[in-house]
Amino acid sequence: MKNKLRATFVCSGKRKNEEYSYLCRSKLNSKRMKTDIEIARSIELKKIKKLAMAADIPVERISNYGRYIAKVEEDLIDEEKVKKSNLILVTAITPTKAGIGKTTVSVGLALGMNKIGKKAIVALREPSLGPCFGMKGGAAGGGYAQVLPMEKINLHFTGDFHAITSANNMISALLDNYLYQNRDNGFGLKEILWRRVLDVNDRSLRYIVTGLGPKTNGITQESGFDITPASEIMAILCLAKDEDDLRRRIENILLGFTYDNKPFTVKDLGVAGAITVLLKDALSPNLVQTTENTPAFVHGGPFANIAHGCNSILATKLAMTFSDYTITEAGFGADLGAEKFYDIKCRKAGLNPKLTVLVVTARALKMHGGVPQDIVGQPNLDALKVGVANMDKHLENLAKFGQTVVVAFNRYGDDTEEEIDFVRQHCAAQGIGFAVNNAFVEGGAGAVELANLVVKTIEEKPSQKLTFAYNDEDEVKEKVSKVATNLYGASLVTYSPTAKKKLAMIEELGYTHFPICIAKTQYSFSTNPKLINVPKDFEFHVQDIVINAGAEMLVVISGEIMRMPGLPKQPQALHIDIVNGEIEGLS
Repeated sequence: MKNKLRATFVCSGKRKNEEYSYLCRSKLNSKRMKTDIEIARSIELKKIKKLAMAADIPVERISNYGRYIAKVEEDLIDEEKVKKSNLILVTAITPTKAGIGKTTVSVGLALGMNKIGKKAIVALREPSLGPCFGMKGGAAGGGYAQVLPMEKINLHFTGDFHAITSANNMISALLDNYLYQNRDNGFGLKEILWRRVLDVNDRSLRYIVTGLGPKTNGITQESGFDITPASEIMAILCLAKDEDDLRRRIENILLGFTYDNKPFTVKDLGVAGAITVLLKDALSPNLVQTTENTPAFVHGGPFANIAHGCNSILATKLAMTFSDYTITEAGFGADLGAEKFYDIKCRKAGLNPKLTVLVVTARALKMHGGVPQDIVGQPNLDALKVGVANMDKHLENLAKFGQTVVVAFNRYGDDTEEEIDFVRQHCAAQGIGFAVNNAFVEGGAGAVELANLVVKTIEEKPSQKLTFAYNDEDEVKEKVSKVATNLYGASLVTYSPTAKKKLAMIEELGYTHFPICIAKTQYSFSTNPKLINVPKDFEFHVQDIVINAGAEMLVVISGEIMRMPGLPKQPQALHIDIVNGEIEGLS
């Protein structure tokens, strides 16, 4: 969560003499609250080897990326220890543009767990440069619940995103060259499925034409770009269990079809080894630290609205190897992130979370109750009572997965006690645990209530066997229908001609057993972002299905969703600068 969005602080931005800063004044007191980046700089970081030693991670098995970041060898994973560790998923209600603060709660919970004497590690996704310079800003937590060093994590970090981008586009270059060099032999592809990627929000690159000019420039053909977090290579990295599995998945990537309707893969191209080389270092999870010098693994970064939204299996299992409690998050609301966490990540990795934490805010509940964003900070218990239906729907859905759930109320300074008490009592009436989280302002101390609730709930009523939303053997249409109708609330699922063609192709190729990854708006259970709260009896329209044969999942594109976002009218890049040698404007 970003400081400028916290209602605890009245914030305004101003540029003067090329210096940018947020002037944030607390509504609870007159002291100026530091910005995220100021807080990050105020923390004395622990050298990464000392951090590793404190977590019992063998220092000879880590590779330093500077003083405070390291790669940890993935073969340190101990499956027996993984089985004994308590995995906790942090998810959220349907997000709004007022923010939810899921990452801040995730980091805060890890801090709170350590504060009460539990050995806990948080495992998160890496931020993307797209939203960092676009609309959302960074993704390293906020306030006194961050992962550090935040500037490096939010920017180039250890180069994982660059490696994924390079690997993806190397495949594109090698494929184009193969077609160019073999065109006189009569070889060609009647359909190319593979697209380029870039970790920048650039709407101009969604659809392009390559090979223009003289024949030496290649074959003229249509192409396009997705953003790196939507790349199949990103999904493969996050789902691979080791280097051999990484290579196997890369070999299986479906690039297109020949004129005699045969699939053409990376294995056919003969370059799987080269692509694996590009990803060798990126495969190892990244070790960093929190604002209270506790360990954190930050690795992989698929978006949940257009991809599967979970950090790498390797990072999660490493955290579970070296902790008694591992806190991880899934992107956006539970309808997207949590569903994919269970149905894709847990299914593939054999993970079984002990507990799910559902993050709510009064602001989001009031917006789902019909309050406009510009006045959402004002008390409005009536709107909150309407909007709480969104929370109830997510609780109902999570119960279908067999999950024990507790609610974390992420507190803002303008939340009234009346609003908080209503949500608390509403949860109590359903037998749902409830705790207020104030880690943004107080760090681990502000998450002690939540940490105690989580530990108590796991000890008394842990989640048992995970129940999936669909079975592997279900037909693709049946999988989509089960998610869309049982979890989203749709009454009808329809398919475009393109999607129907892909269904037939999937059947012919024998990919029907793959899990589905639905790409849709994050702002609604439906495919229409304007249908807030709990829409019912809507049509769920499937535009297209992208076959990720290497990642072994089917990306179901629904509604008007773009896999290459655009920049807003006032991108966050306008506020990012170097002032007196320090990076400013990151949040």
